Amino acid sequence: MKKIFVFLLFFVFSFSNSEVAISESNATTAIKDTALLDLRNKLIPINEKLAGNIWITRYSNYKTFQNLTDELKTIEAMLKKQSKSSSKSTIELQKKQNTIKEQLELLKEFEKAPFSSMITAPEIDSMQKITNPIAVISGFSYIKQLRSTKDEYKIRLEGLDRIIDELNKKEEILSEIVRLSEDETYKNELIDIRQEIIEFKAAEDIAQTTYSVYEKRVIEAISRVTEDIKAQMKKAMNIGIFILVVVALSFLFKFIIKKTITDNERLYTANKFINLVNITLIILILLFAYIENVTYIVTVLGFASAGIAIAMKDMFMSMLGWMVIVFGGSFHVGDRIKVRRDGENFVGDIIDISLLRMTIYEDVTFNTYQFNRRAGRIIFIPNNYIFTDLIANFSHQGMKTVWDGIDITLSFESNHKKAVYIIKNIVRKYSKGYTDIAKKQMSKLRNQYSIKNPNVEPRIFSFIEPHGVKISAWYMTNSFAPMALRSTISSEIIESLLKEDDIVIAYPTQTLYMDKRRKASDPKPIENNEEIM
Repeated sequence: MKKIFVFLLFFVFSFSNSEVAISESNATTAIKDTALLDLRNKLIPINEKLAGNIWITRYSNYKTFQNLTDELKTIEAMLKKQSKSSSKSTIELQKKQNTIKEQLELLKEFEKAPFSSMITAPEIDSMQKITNPIAVISGFSYIKQLRSTKDEYKIRLEGLDRIIDELNKKEEILSEIVRLSEDETYKNELIDIRQEIIEFKAAEDIAQTTYSVYEKRVIEAISRVTEDIKAQMKKAMNIGIFILVVVALSFLFKFIIKKTITDNERLYTANKFINLVNITLIILILLFAYIENVTYIVTVLGFASAGIAIAMKDMFMSMLGWMVIVFGGSFHVGDRIKVRRDGENFVGDIIDISLLRMTIYEDVTFNTYQFNRRAGRIIFIPNNYIFTDLIANFSHQGMKTVWDGIDITLSFESNHKKAVYIIKNIVRKYSKGYTDIAKKQMSKLRNQYSIKNPNVEPRIFSFIEPHGVKISAWYMTNSFAPMALRSTISSEIIESLLKEDDIVIAYPTQTLYMDKRRKASDPKPIENNEEIM
């Protein structure tokens, strides 16, 4: 009994220990499964980040290329063994071989390295030396482009660093999963991920070295362009100072001539000349500052001058005419001139003299009254006309008066001497002021020109014409308004002569005699008398 009791006690004790061991084993298995599930859950966000990443995609293409290469070698070895066979399996292997070759052709860039194009530094385009202020804009654009390209390259390489961090995290999780589980899938994945990390780290080392070299090249290029920009800015500032000095001197000269020259026309011409000299100096400053080989341009222009002179003959002649006008002093702004061209006359006041032409304003004159019947037009006269056409100046050297004349025809029976006397008094009366002005101006003009007859008193002439006696009265009048005085004198002459009984103004008439006999005492008829006004 004693032995049986001991045996029962031992059996009960052993059974209780086995149950405890089973419960402990189950608890350990549950903990392990929970840990594995937690680790697998941690892999999900990492895989999501890696999925679709360009670095991972390129590495995957690289692995695919390697796998396809190995598979192609295997197929080629199998085909060598079956080279003399034309079985169905051989044909299928050949088709598969062609398919793999096409795939390898598409993945050709991944043959040697997966990240060669990703870690290769961008090309730095060389920029020509900045030689003018306009190129400074291109310089700033070039610097901006270099910095933008460098930042994009840096961001791309930083993406590589982030991928390596994610791969390291995945490798740690897979290592823990392999330790807790004997699943061969995770073991193979761990081997692949470790190989992948090695490839990525090798690429990272190359990328860091490449970026360091690239950054130095970018800094060097930016420094060179920046120095060129600073040099051009400094040069432009110096040129700007020279131009400001030239402009300031032009304003100073304008101020001086304004104080010394009282004649508005001469003042205008002097201002135009100063403006021309000012512009010429500025062009020369810019020309010699920004054109390195001026002699080359002079040589080219020398060879081209013959053709240019022929093609632009009128323009060059106008420029030469401008020089003659400005330096010769024949014409000034404000002068009244008469231009004859192709049988037409144009009378007006000069309102501008430019490098190529004179501009005149056509006033109401005897020319417009008698021929054009139009006035108020702006007429442009090329400066080269002074060499080929007749241009009369009514107010040369400040002359304010010109000769004007009125013709009137009297009958042969009229008292001609009395008419001459009346007309002469009228003309003297109304032209006295202009006669006095003309005397002063004529004395000044004789200092420059040889004038044989300086007499400016009114002149009266009588001429025998076929239809009567023509009396021509000449007097000094305003150069710019001769028609006003002509109208006044004409009206006064007509009124005065009509008051005289022995003076008859001749005009076209016809006399009809009904009696065939004509008495000797009858006056001789005046036929077809015409007055030329």
